[in-house]
Amino acid sequence: MSIPTSLKQFIKFGIVGISNTVLTAATIWILMKWMHLSAYASNIIGYIVGLINSFVWNRKWTFESNSSLRNTIFKFIITFAISYLVQLGNLYLLLHFTLIDPYFSQLLSIVVYTIINFTLNKFYTFKK
Repeated sequence: MSIPTSLKQFIKFGIVGISNTVLTAATIWILMKWMHLSAYASNIIGYIVGLINSFVWNRKWTFESNSSLRNTIFKFIITFAISYLVQLGNLYLLLHFTLIDPYFSQLLSIVVYTIINFTLNKFYTFKK
């Protein structure tokens, strides 16, 4: 019995997402704790590191995309921008209107980002 393609993609996306989340969170927390960068600067740098990792692994491994690199990068950047702006807005709200710890606020914002990013990548960026 073979596993359907979309289920394989979902599993692969999940693996990339988990590794990417760990990489992004580790980058953010290291920059905040050891480099003493602000929560915002750490967040931006962490997401850039994660963005590069995510594009490479999802294009080549998860979705095995053969579409033009230029077109895929453009769609990926649009998807990232939408996902990132929503999560950054969420982070702002958590940091300024709640008493939630800044590190936990980062984690909650990563969850928001992941849900939006998965949906847009599946149905827009890497759609065949």
